[in-house]
Amino acid sequence: MRETRLSFIGDELVAGHGDGRALGWTGRVMARTPRDADILWTSLAVPGETTAQMSDRWGPEVARRSTHTGINRLVVGLGVADVLAGISYARSRLALANKESLVVGGALVREALTRPGQVVPVDSEHSAIAQALASGRHEKGLTSPVVSGHSEVRRLVLTASGGPFRGRSRESLTGISAAAALKHPTWDMGPVVTINSSTLINKGLELIEAHLLFDVVPEQIDVVVHPQSVIHSMVEFIDGATLAQASPPDMRLPISYALGLTERVSNDYPRLNFLEHTFTFERPNMELFPNLALAYRALELGGTAPCVLNAANEIAVEAFLAGKLGFRAMSTLIAQALEAHRPERSYDLQLLSELDAAVRAESRERLNHIR
Repeated sequence: MRETRLSFIGDELVAGHGDGRALGWTGRVMARTPRDADILWTSLAVPGETTAQMSDRWGPEVARRSTHTGINRLVVGLGVADVLAGISYARSRLALANKESLVVGGALVREALTRPGQVVPVDSEHSAIAQALASGRHEKGLTSPVVSGHSEVRRLVLTASGGPFRGRSRESLTGISAAAALKHPTWDMGPVVTINSSTLINKGLELIEAHLLFDVVPEQIDVVVHPQSVIHSMVEFIDGATLAQASPPDMRLPISYALGLTERVSNDYPRLNFLEHTFTFERPNMELFPNLALAYRALELGGTAPCVLNAANEIAVEAFLAGKLGFRAMSTLIAQALEAHRPERSYDLQLLSELDAAVRAESRERLNHIR
């Protein structure tokens, strides 16, 4: 078997900042690697590093640690600092697929913009909204090339699949296993996003993202459950017209739209046959899935509250997947973190980084007292 050299490079997330065990991506990936695997790994992570800074050093550093007879692999991870650096260039446009960057550091992203319309959303729901907005006037937010404050939008409607436990009773959610929560009925996603979908916190994060992206107040953003996941979101205009973006549940389409900088690119992706679908909609049950209500609460609190929501949720998901926290108890952990927090109205990247680490540490401590 040939030796594999694995180099991890990136920012504080890769380095292990905010990780109670200080493992970061490096340690967590290697902890899941079979012990008999012939892998020599190195962490080259630098907290606060951006792509521009990384590009100056990664080549020589990785080359010195590479093998000429085996296999070389590079794992890269960057976060909010990279988003801010990317949009600081006057002619740049940012295709934003990482909702957490905006949820945590929304005000910083807004301040870093050098011109209107620099952000192109990749998330399927927000891409759908951006596409629908192109049919009317909405000269607000981070995606519009013109910012005058004028808008013809009455409300935004985010659609949610409802996850694997839609329609279940409260009692039936007791004792839910991670394996059951990871069986999403529509989308094929990673474990964290899949668990987030099962608790509806993913829709809560998207609610915050929509508020920041399109500069629409939370009272004008509705969430509806659409189990078929064909209509990805809708925009209702002031004249009563509602425009929806519909397509098969395939992330290649919003990615293509973003990389084409909102121009349509011909492709051979699956097409939608309306004769094969029946569309249904229902209200989300926020008593059964309180994480969505907690996202509305974080928006109401404002400031650094969304950062707390995100950090506490990531610890909750981590603990649930490890069998240390029950499915319903995840919302309890998040609610306690929000209740204990006093939001800061103004913040910088360092404050967010320190707050994120503190909330994660406090949430891990609370795990000992929650069932």
